[in-house]
Amino acid sequence: MPEEVIGKVTDFFARPVVAGIELTGTIKVGDKIHIKGHTTDMELTVDSMQINNVNVEEATAVDNIGIKVSDRVRRGDAIYKVID
Repeated sequence: MPEEVIGKVTDFFARPVVAGIELTGTIKVGDKIHIKGHTTDMELTVDSMQINNVNVEEATAVDNIGIKVSDRVRRGDAIYKVID
C-alpha cells in the first residue's frame, strides 16, 4: 500500500509505552501508520493521541503528539501514514 511521511519519533517512554512524534503532516484517530527505522518496523492503527496530555482527534504539521505503541521505537524513526 502507498505511504506518505508524516513525521518522526522524538521521544520514547517505556511506562506507558508511548512515542513522542513531531508531525510534518496530518494524522487522525483511526489512521493506519507505519513506523520504520534502522531496527524498527511496525504498523498500527492510531486508537488515541494526545497533545500536552489532552486527548485530540486530529493533529497537523508542527504539532507534537504522543501515541501508544506496541513496542519500543527510537528517536529518528520515520512515521508514515498508510494510504488506502
